Order: sequence, then C-alpha cells, then structure tokens
Amino acid sequence: MGVVLRNLQKVAPLRRARLRRDVDTLRHILGVQKFDLGVVCLDNRRIQNINRIYRKKDEPTDVLSFPFYQDLRPDQMPCPLHRDEHNLGDIFLGVEFLMNRCREESLDLHGILTVVTAHGICHLLGYRHETEEEWTEMFQKESYILGEYNRLTGRHLEPLTKRCSQDR
Repeated sequence: MGVVLRNLQKVAPLRRARLRRDVDTLRHILGVQKFDLGVVCLDNRRIQNINRIYRKKDEPTDVLSFPFYQDLRPDQMPCPLHRDEHNLGDIFLGVEFLMNRCREESLDLHGILTVVTAHGICHLLGYRHETEEEWTEMFQKESYILGEYNRLTGRHLEPLTKRCSQDR
C-alpha cells in the first residue's frame, strides 16, 4: 500500500520525493503503512473552493482531511473488511497558504508540510480539536508523532499550534 501524491499547484517549488519520504515515515510511526493515503498539494484558490464547499468557510486554509473511515475514535485503528478498504483517506495541503505563513514566520516550507501532514493524518485517524480536551489529546498525539519523526530523521519539527484555536 502506498501514498498517492499529487501536486496541483505551481506557486511554490515542491520536493515531492522528500515529502513522499516524510509521509512514509509518518505512516510507519503510526503503524498505518498498510493503508493507502492520498496527499494533494493545492494553491489558495483550489483549497479555498474545497473549504467553502465542505466546511462552509470561504477562505484558504492549511490542511483539509477527508477520512475513509468516518467513525474512528482517537487511537482506534481502522479495521478493513475487504482488500479495497485499506485506505486512510485524503489530505489536501494548502501549499500557498503555508508558504505565506512560512515567509511571515521564517519557517521552512518542507518542514511545515510534514508537520501539517501529521496533523491531517491525525484527523484521518479520528482526532478532532473542537474542544479544549480534544485539542489537548490531538496535540499530544502530534507531539508524539513528531518526536518520533525527529528521532528517526535528526530534524527538529514540532506542532504549529500549542493551544486550542478557533475551529481550525
């Protein structure tokens, strides 16, 4: 099983091989490497359109996740019944949105893409952040994932947000 990575934006240069390796490392850390995962990189116009349709928010965003398994609870692994159900879902990355944030905060785009992908995968695995308690649980999971990622790669990534934000 693998990662399908599509780059549908031309705003920022993207190192697809690096992002694919990072996504594979995240999947390994979470023990979901037997599941397919779609990652689609978009510009502001395209991610804003998806955000407007599915979340009723007419603005670009950093990441949108669409889980294959709708009823997972945090730390619950998907239980596929058939071969074609080995799918986590799809993550849409707002590369232009993230690139602008990186410029403002002097951050590395590829590092941030990895962090936001970890956040998206958490959503695919049932994590939410609509309450302070949910946010804390998700932040702890992201911190664990990125800590393991850092240990394996020698990088120094951490979650972007350390407290509950308004309906990210």
